[in-house]
Amino acid sequence: MIPVVNQRACIGCGACERICPEVFRLINNKSNVMDSDACDTCECEKVLEECKPRAITLYDDF
Repeated sequence: MIPVVNQRACIGCGACERICPEVFRLINNKSNVMDSDACDTCECEKVLEECKPRAITLYDDF
């Protein structure tokens, strides 16, 4: 899965970083994908549930 963050929708709550610190980092109060390859080994699908503004989308690898 490839995570993508909608920067406009992100409110900087940090839920994504708490759940998948290997993948997400807050920079300037916005979530950023640091290592999309790590999404295969963490709980990125749980991030979708916890992200209240729904700022994160997961796309299938091609």
